[in-house]
Amino acid sequence: MDGLSPNGKASPFADCRPNGALGHGSDDDSTQLPLYHKPRDYVEASVCHVKDLENGQMREVDLGSGRALLIKEHGEFSAMAHKCPHYGAPLVKGVLSKGHVRCPWHGACFNIATGDIEDFPGLDSLPTFQVRVEKDKVIIRANKQALQSQKRSKPMARCSAVINSSTGFSHVLIIGSGQCVVLSVFLKTPLTLQTDKSTAEQLRLRSMEFLQDHDIELFTEKEVVAIDVKTRSVTFEDGLRMEYRKLFIATGSKPKPMTYKGKDVRNVFHLQTPEDANSVARLANNKNAVIVGTSFVGMEVAAALTDKAHSVSVIGIETVPFKKALGEKVGKAIMKLFEVNRVKFYMLNELSEMIGHHGQLKEVVLKSGKVLRADVCVIGAGSVPATGFLKQSGIHMDSKGFITVNKMMQTNADGVFAGGDVVIFPFPPRNNKKVNIPHWQMAHVHGRVAALSMMGRATEIKTVPYFWSAMFGKTIRYAGYGDGFDDVIIQGDLDELRFVAFYTRYEVVAVASMNYDPIVSRVAEVLGSGKTIKKRDVE
Repeated sequence: MDGLSPNGKASPFADCRPNGALGHGSDDDSTQLPLYHKPRDYVEASVCHVKDLENGQMREVDLGSGRALLIKEHGEFSAMAHKCPHYGAPLVKGVLSKGHVRCPWHGACFNIATGDIEDFPGLDSLPTFQVRVEKDKVIIRANKQALQSQKRSKPMARCSAVINSSTGFSHVLIIGSGQCVVLSVFLKTPLTLQTDKSTAEQLRLRSMEFLQDHDIELFTEKEVVAIDVKTRSVTFEDGLRMEYRKLFIATGSKPKPMTYKGKDVRNVFHLQTPEDANSVARLANNKNAVIVGTSFVGMEVAAALTDKAHSVSVIGIETVPFKKALGEKVGKAIMKLFEVNRVKFYMLNELSEMIGHHGQLKEVVLKSGKVLRADVCVIGAGSVPATGFLKQSGIHMDSKGFITVNKMMQTNADGVFAGGDVVIFPFPPRNNKKVNIPHWQMAHVHGRVAALSMMGRATEIKTVPYFWSAMFGKTIRYAGYGDGFDDVIIQGDLDELRFVAFYTRYEVVAVASMNYDPIVSRVAEVLGSGKTIKKRDVE
């Protein structure tokens, strides 16, 4: 994929280098760390010769008090923190392209001049450092504190007047508390990956002190029962009524209803809270665990329980896990990984009944008649949007209950915005087809676009969906929107789980990989720049 494609034309990968990100346009209010005037707060070091780096290259360098990422592009040097603040990925292994670095693990994008985060996931930006050349030596001067922290929070907008709930009025009222809102509560992803380590405090996105410092008033255990868009008011279950100027709805999803006998049997979970995760881990210890559904959540739980449970069984309605999302060949390869780790599959099967003894789960019965021993069961068979409270609100929803928004995340109601799992939005790469993409990264994008729109800085959604899932120490990375793909081109070795799969509909619409970094971030770069990748380019 260097330079030319097989047909002799310029390859769409030509200006992407294995070691770079997407131009989303940085905010004009970006601010660096405060200047420290005490020399002892800084460290300065010569890190390399001016000719050691070619244009388009990156290098991780040691300054004594910490490490930095040195970048050379268009003959100019720049330096910033070397770790992605989301999960600590080494950015030197990412993709450098046109003034941006894209994380190799999860696709977050950072401006090399300002350090600002410009594509997600993640909440924080990166500190940048001074670079100069003296006598052909590249010298970096950096703040020691910034070197240690490896991250920087951008200044946040504040209301001109602080008005709290006692007045019954809010400038901006937000319903929901997940990643799209970027408040506290918990992340769903770590719940499935660390089933015995989950507490609400550990999983907070932002601390209570952060919320208080930025004039954000948080209500917990509050349920909205009605919204009146004409009077711009929200009514809570306890009778409290609040008016708003701007309203943002990000209530997420809830488990898809299932029909089976024995719903009163205990030790059956949908994994909604940290307490659920802790209970599953405790009850599965040396016992029999059953997972209903082969969604990413269900499969992550199954993988996490293999070193705790006596047995792990997975029930699925398709021939192989992930068939719809990743295709049959990739699905079979991942299924083998689970089988090697003692997970038993019961595919083309559905749940029929939960049987208990003294109210405790003891057996799971399938519609095929098969009976599985079970001490704990996790149901991960899909979800539906949590929007039932909006039925009489006048806010437009589709037949499945998803809120319809435009590219600025605005609903049909004036001053009302929505984002995350609850929305369908126009997706430009598919001719603005209305889609629902319930990914962690996409929720971050929605939150930012909605916030800017609510502040009068209308911004259209522009991103490449990026998804990942980790099982048995191996990570699947995925970028694009592959719904409706009609062919899969696989390179690498599926048996060794080192592969890249290109999903096509006349052209590449998505890519997935395992042990093939940073190919998914490279493809995200190309798609994000507006270019297309033809099947012949891949072949």
